[in-house]
Amino acid sequence: MMHSNALAVVFALLSALTIAWGTVLRHQIAEQTSGIAWGTVLRHQIAEQTSGDPDDAHGSPLLAAVMRPKWWGGVLCALAGYGLQIVALGFGTLLVVQPILVLSLMFTLPLSAKFDGRRVSKSEMSWAGLLTIAVGVLVIWGKPLPGRSIPELDAWIIALAVGLVAIVAMCWFAGHRPANERALLLGLVTGIIMGYLAVLSKSVVAIFTDDGFHGLITSWEGYGLLACAAIGTGVQQLSFNAGALKNSLPAMTIGEPIVAFVLGYTLLAEKFQVQGLGWIAMGVALLVMVASTVVLSRKSVD
Repeated sequence: MMHSNALAVVFALLSALTIAWGTVLRHQIAEQTSGIAWGTVLRHQIAEQTSGDPDDAHGSPLLAAVMRPKWWGGVLCALAGYGLQIVALGFGTLLVVQPILVLSLMFTLPLSAKFDGRRVSKSEMSWAGLLTIAVGVLVIWGKPLPGRSIPELDAWIIALAVGLVAIVAMCWFAGHRPANERALLLGLVTGIIMGYLAVLSKSVVAIFTDDGFHGLITSWEGYGLLACAAIGTGVQQLSFNAGALKNSLPAMTIGEPIVAFVLGYTLLAEKFQVQGLGWIAMGVALLVMVASTVVLSRKSVD
């Protein structure tokens, strides 16, 4: 697949928009089934007290969500968004694609406001504007250059070992913290895993382009991608269950691009085309992106 940052931007924007649609649909389902969750708990308690058989209490918020077409719409949006992300990574660098994916938060704001029948606040618009400017600086001013698509195995082993140690340590620490802190830490772990998943996705695209399905079957990257996606999904659900979504969502949303940036530089040898004082602008843009992402992700679930 040819290299084209312009096409990468287009597909990354489509991915961000698709992810935003899925986010809005899942939030609607969560709001609609929240009352069912409390009703289920009450029925469960009543069944235990009256018949002694908790199995007499039927229904669950998960089942209620699965039975709704919007839930499946959210799932399809998530799959489509990830597919578009893979296509974007096939055309461009991680340093281009990952910042643009953060713009899904900006797309979520007007979509959520329209469905909720409200206006986007001036504060939300201001933070969304700052996020857009920050991403523009990183992508346009930075002019990322491509590196290798498939890292050397020795480099992968070192990177995976460092990531595994960090993940295990954070999970152990999270197990000894209060609920909200545990949700935040597990959200960070999710972001780390998804950052590795982004690099694996780029490698899988390169392997498939060069060697087809045979290459995927005979290489470890494809199996690593599936394992990483499964583990990341499981840890993400644990973070949701640990505490309020406003604690876990900002951590996982900003954790992924930062980890992907680091891996893009160290494993793939991608780099920004800036020198001297230009790095100050890049550093400020990265800080603004982090701050605006945290604020907007918290506002999106308040």
